[in-house]
Amino acid sequence: MRYANTDPELMDLVRRFVTPGRRYLRLGGSLLRLSGPERELFVRELVQAAGEITPAELGILFEGGWRERRTASWLVAVAGRTEFRSRIGELLLASGGPYGGSYCITLATFGTSADADLVCSYLDRYLPQPDLVWDQTFALSTLLHLDAVLGTERASRYLAAGGLWQQWTDATSNMVRDPQEYRQVVDRLCSFASECAELFARMETRR
Repeated sequence: MRYANTDPELMDLVRRFVTPGRRYLRLGGSLLRLSGPERELFVRELVQAAGEITPAELGILFEGGWRERRTASWLVAVAGRTEFRSRIGELLLASGGPYGGSYCITLATFGTSADADLVCSYLDRYLPQPDLVWDQTFALSTLLHLDAVLGTERASRYLAAGGLWQQWTDATSNMVRDPQEYRQVVDRLCSFASECAELFARMETRR
């Protein structure tokens, strides 16, 4: 891992792409509370950043901490850089804490069976570990979103009676949310990402 406080190259990227407007803090559920001119400005600046950053610079951000990786993941989603799919999957699987939501949103925005595979890999690893309450709900809600997009039912094996989801929730019942309900949050975050991606595509055609 690279650390911005000791890495001038990474620090420069943090100043350019991560901290402006406290971007890294807003790239999550809090962005759903944005409205009016504040939201328009945030979208415009996020799309502009996605167009300015290079693949090499994104690779450097992915080597940083959670703030850098969260921002990089959203910039990848906005620009539709599917070449980072495997990297996103690796980071999700090795998340090491509750920071995988941005990776799930990026995979959901890509919206293919390959992305569903990566989300399933996360669930297969972490649902059998009830001592870890990280992004299991977010990931399962993302899989429900992908099922709706792809016309599949891959989440059903986790949600079946006696399945991995029930086993996990039985051990952590007071610390989880209903993935069917939380999917609404995932849907809204994906809608926001898609809105930004559409604006990005329009801007790219004008260049």
